Amino acid sequence: MALLERTGRDGSAAPSGRRPRGRSLGSLTARRERRERRWHLGPDLDRQQRPSRSLLVALGLASATLMTLDLTADGAALDPVRGAVADVVGPAQAGASALVRPVVGVPDLLRTHSSLRDEVAALEEENTALRAELGSAAFQRNRLAAYDELTAAAEDLGYSLVPSRVVGWGPAQSFSSTVTIDAGTDAGVRPDMTVVSGAGLVGRVVSAGRTSATVLLIIDPSSTVGARVGDTMDMGFLRGRGVVGDDARLDLELVDRTAVPARQDSVVTWGSDGGAPYVAGVPIGRVTHVYSSLRETAQRVVLAPYVDFGSLDVVGVVVPTGTTSDRALVGVDGELKGAGR
Repeated sequence: MALLERTGRDGSAAPSGRRPRGRSLGSLTARRERRERRWHLGPDLDRQQRPSRSLLVALGLASATLMTLDLTADGAALDPVRGAVADVVGPAQAGASALVRPVVGVPDLLRTHSSLRDEVAALEEENTALRAELGSAAFQRNRLAAYDELTAAAEDLGYSLVPSRVVGWGPAQSFSSTVTIDAGTDAGVRPDMTVVSGAGLVGRVVSAGRTSATVLLIIDPSSTVGARVGDTMDMGFLRGRGVVGDDARLDLELVDRTAVPARQDSVVTWGSDGGAPYVAGVPIGRVTHVYSSLRETAQRVVLAPYVDFGSLDVVGVVVPTGTTSDRALVGVDGELKGAGR
């Protein structure tokens, strides 16, 4: 009875809520095939995307041809092609390079900035050192020239000298025009020794300690020096005025009151017994004026000293040959001799 209900009169299956099993499997298979076709291009499309053998052969032949042309005549045959490609690609390449260059150059820029900062610091330090060296160059040059003049003076005078430097200026030992030098008894310096420079007579030692000494300058009013006019050998006594600089002058009173020296005559030391306090023949100055005194029937001679007392630096103390000293001496031949100690 149930079988009759599910079967129609014509023998076909009656409608029912269930689908036949065979039809359901067919539907699943169809849907799977549709999905596979959706994700695959299919054999026709695969064949279209794969390059053919003829195309590969053509590309190979073209490449070989281009290489042959490039090697022939140094590539002159391809120059027009290169120029055309450069005209097309060049602007784009330049634009891309302009955009990329700032970003790519950032690390180099940072390294360059740090290197430049270090280089600037080094240059500033070197510049400071050069300025200091330049500032002292004139001083060192003048001092070297003074030492050279002192060695020449020792050779000309024929006396040994203790080289020293002026380290102080001012009144000492009740004198008004004195200087302090950096050589004392340890260097062989004693009182009543002659002091000279490369230009001429400076003065005499009035006191000496172990490492320094006081020198009375010939421009001091209390200083008296026996002198003679070099050209005529006329003798006299020289006194200072206490003036330093361009106006520094010395007054010479001649023993022979009738003697009249000429202008520009040179005046040198007369010399003392035993060379103390002044040795003979040391240049003092040059005659600038001669004044006559009718009342005293005498001549007053004015001299300009050879030494610039306002810029004294290197001087030499005249010492006997063989003097023991803590420093090298300038010998009579102008050469430095080793220290005696």
